[in-house]
Amino acid sequence: MAVYEHTYRPYEGPVSPSWSRFLILARYSLGDVFHSRLFSGFFAMCFVCPVIMGMLIYLHYNASALSILGVRELDLVTIDGGFFRILMYFQVALALVMTVIVGPSLVSRDMANNAVPLYLARPFSRFEYVIGKMSPLVILLSAITWVPAMLLFILQVSLAGREWWSVYGWVGGAILVVGWTWILVLTLMALALSAWIKWRIGASAALFGMFIIPNALAFQISALFRIPWGHMINPWILLQTVMDGTFRQPNRLGLPLWMVLPEWAAWAGLAAIAAISLLLLARKVRAYEVIS
Repeated sequence: MAVYEHTYRPYEGPVSPSWSRFLILARYSLGDVFHSRLFSGFFAMCFVCPVIMGMLIYLHYNASALSILGVRELDLVTIDGGFFRILMYFQVALALVMTVIVGPSLVSRDMANNAVPLYLARPFSRFEYVIGKMSPLVILLSAITWVPAMLLFILQVSLAGREWWSVYGWVGGAILVVGWTWILVLTLMALALSAWIKWRIGASAALFGMFIIPNALAFQISALFRIPWGHMINPWILLQTVMDGTFRQPNRLGLPLWMVLPEWAAWAGLAAIAAISLLLLARKVRAYEVIS
């Protein structure tokens, strides 16, 4: 060994806890995302609907504000399960757009530059790598879906009191179920496509096409054979069917009855999409040895 190499000393500083190592990936990914002013503006825009809904809830229980505005309470929308379903409808649509923007870049750059073996050569498991790559998208999607909806639900409960809670207390659970279901499905789909398509723009186009192309095919198949099962390949209709059942608002899309999927089938379809995405991701994210 050369003389100058004898000066090497191992790192003796503080070591990150093993349970939180995956958050390192999330921290740097979130930093890269918010470097874009365009994305920051879009992220702020995602809170317009919750703010408007919050104002409507506040006006329902503020007589002085209603008198100043010259609005009768009967003219305001009813705060019930349908109210929160409308809120979640807008927010999950924005979550899809955000996933198309953020998701494809999470793994594709590592795949394009053969960086995955460098991660896995360290005390960093495949599970930690996948969770670390999922975390930024899960955090962002949570911030615009179930988190603002739950805050508005808590506001409504605090203003309306125990009587409203006794009738609509189930809405809080519906918000969490719909929000987390959609977050997991979108995140797994985005990571799977990002792992298999190394070109970021191509992965974004493929993810967007996963909702456009199956939507057209599903309606054609269902209309041709007059059966609802064509929608099993349509993630958006699957989610809307789950939302209809969870928020106790049957067939809010106004589809013909013969085209409406059973709720159990919609759950099975979303579970299948998540499972296939996880399988594709597991096959691509693995350590390998490079021999020169």
